[in-house]
Amino acid sequence: MNQQNRGLTFLAGSRHDGEHLFSFLKKEAKASKPVIQYWTANQKIKINHKAAAHNQQLKSGDRIDIDLREEEESGVIPEYGELHVLFEDDHMLIVNKPAGIATHPNEKGQTGTLSNLIAFYDQTNGTERKIRHVHRLDKDTSGAVVFAKHRLAHAILDEQLQKKELARTYLAIAEGKLKNRKGTIKDPIGRDRYHPARRRISPTGQAAVTHYTVKGYHPTYDVSLCELRLETGRTHQIRVHLAHLGHPLSGDELYGGSTGLLQRQALHAAEISVTHPISGERLTVNAPLPDDFKNAAIRIFGTDLPI
Repeated sequence: MNQQNRGLTFLAGSRHDGEHLFSFLKKEAKASKPVIQYWTANQKIKINHKAAAHNQQLKSGDRIDIDLREEEESGVIPEYGELHVLFEDDHMLIVNKPAGIATHPNEKGQTGTLSNLIAFYDQTNGTERKIRHVHRLDKDTSGAVVFAKHRLAHAILDEQLQKKELARTYLAIAEGKLKNRKGTIKDPIGRDRYHPARRRISPTGQAAVTHYTVKGYHPTYDVSLCELRLETGRTHQIRVHLAHLGHPLSGDELYGGSTGLLQRQALHAAEISVTHPISGERLTVNAPLPDDFKNAAIRIFGTDLPI
């Protein structure tokens, strides 16, 4: 496989002689059925420089070209604002979301979200594409968020997320001193019937797994610096799990935290480790701490922060 001008090129070998195009693309390009159907319907596939017939059979030596470009509206209103790009190429984008904005609009015409900023960023670079977030962060959580630039990348990255191959590491300041320096919280999470915005531990909720390591504790402030890794991505997962242990995040009023240290939950998505959807290279991307979190953490725990 070769990458050329926002496309992919494959050469069929002798082992592919007589193989159907659909089967070939599923294996070699890791493309899902809906992605292949889109490519076929929009004449994105060429075999030996000619438009591919639906699921035609291949011959050894055939050249298969796939155009990954997608001429689609972004689906959100472009909005000017600062965008902190951590990684970007033709296939994916990773940005450092500031606290205080949502990842994406929840209704048509909404502005003030990270997706609106990305739509403007694309526009200034002469492109327009659908904004495809692979995962999201709560409005008041800062840190790294992954976006896909086309259908194939989105499908592959989403599969990594489901298989727990997209690793997310967070840094948090929790109230109190945790009993164990390391641990895993496996309590399922469901909706709180008494509060529309809250989640709670529920035996009938969705499976949720959070691993944590305590990196420091300050007795005067009575707070702990924690590094956390998610296996699942439930709404408010870290916030609910730590509050359930009796250690809500500093600043997280919704789950019992105090705002004496920060005016929002002290939670930052500090690191993303992901396999590139096209090259297969394993990437680890770090998101610098925002000033409010960084200044509080340095004041309490010193400059030797884990990330």
